[in-house]
Amino acid sequence: MVTPPGHTGASKKGHLVFDACFESGNLGRVDYISEFEFDLFIRPDTCNPRFRVWFNFTVENVRESQRVIFNIVNFSKTKSLYRDGMSPVVKSTSRPKWQRIPAKNVYYYRCPDHRKNYVMSFAFCFDREYDVYQFAYCYPYTYSRLQHYLDSLEKRKLDYVQRELLGLSVQQRRLDLLTITSPGSLTADNEKKLVFLTARVHPGESPASFVCQGLIDFLVSSHPVARVLRDHVIFMVVPMLNPDGVYLGNYRCSLMGFDLNRHWQDPSSWAHPTLHAVKQLIVKMSKDSRVSLDFYIDVHAHSTMMNGFMYGNIFEEEERVQRQAVFPRLLCHNAPDFSLSNTSFNRDVVKAGTGRRFLGGLLDDTSYCYTLEVSFYSYLAAGSSVPIPYTEETYMKLGRNVARTFLDYYRLNSLLEEKPLSHPSSSLHSLAGGRQTHEQGSRSVQEGSKFERRKNIR
Repeated sequence: MVTPPGHTGASKKGHLVFDACFESGNLGRVDYISEFEFDLFIRPDTCNPRFRVWFNFTVENVRESQRVIFNIVNFSKTKSLYRDGMSPVVKSTSRPKWQRIPAKNVYYYRCPDHRKNYVMSFAFCFDREYDVYQFAYCYPYTYSRLQHYLDSLEKRKLDYVQRELLGLSVQQRRLDLLTITSPGSLTADNEKKLVFLTARVHPGESPASFVCQGLIDFLVSSHPVARVLRDHVIFMVVPMLNPDGVYLGNYRCSLMGFDLNRHWQDPSSWAHPTLHAVKQLIVKMSKDSRVSLDFYIDVHAHSTMMNGFMYGNIFEEEERVQRQAVFPRLLCHNAPDFSLSNTSFNRDVVKAGTGRRFLGGLLDDTSYCYTLEVSFYSYLAAGSSVPIPYTEETYMKLGRNVARTFLDYYRLNSLLEEKPLSHPSSSLHSLAGGRQTHEQGSRSVQEGSKFERRKNIR
């Protein structure tokens, strides 16, 4: 509880009570500036003071029509999408669906009162005294939410979905592996294609979990495209690579303060057990003669850029470089929020320990390794200069479109009994006639989806 200086006795309505002692919560300290203004400090990642970006906290004991300004004063990054109109998300007891705070109420600036550090301030009016309000950097996706989702998926007893416990984190949380493919695929005589996907190695990048769930939802559905993909491709998905960091409300690190996406070269079984288990499995699958490990995709969220886009590797062989560019080009056909211009290929020394870089050097030249990034904030639809803020649903839509693109990549369109109608919420578009080759993957112009305007919490 934050009370005015010198106040004694019982608390009053309007003496705000802050809390972040819950799963994925993060708030370190609150300073009372005035009745209308509070400085909020992000708690650094556990065992690593470098990273302070993710916040997630509740406020209660408010007074009706109480207006406040919250200043987040200790971000570890200077560049931010707050410069481009991004705003925090909010929900309350009576309005449990997350909404973005209006951008006109959000300010990002250098503050002379905080050693000229960058501060994000937002104005807010509490309108219901008995509501508990929750604010977050972006839509949270917790470890418990994932477990509930996987439990419900397992209860459906689909014969083409297998859930395994791949290992445990330092704090003994589950490292889950989903294998999605038609029964008998691994025992079939013909070689099967393998796509391996991971998410949430950086725990504060919650949009990655929505993208991942969108991909899983599509692959396990009865959609004709999903059925064809399951018959010809094995999908292995590790939806939460850093469960401890997610649970603790960290932005980038694990329980022990490690950025796991810099330790792929030599992960420790005791310090980085989840990474160690996934690396061992990928190496094992790359040596399995029954499968061809064609793709490794690691899903992230980006704090300074818009749209979805990819990072890939640079190789000496020009042909391999060109082949690696095919999938991102095809994805542009299916995902109106995916940007080919933001997609880039590099081999920076600082990224040598990432999954994309390490596995790109380890696997053979028929394997393609990517980092799939999606903006924390928004995307630009074709022909528009007005950013469209992402929602939980549009993040999932990107995941569905990533899954759909494998049909085009493997040229399986002709196996559909008939041209499938687009799923009403997935906006899946096949390439014309299903006969375009990989090299013809240039971006088509598509109209952006119309989004329903929701009533904002005041």
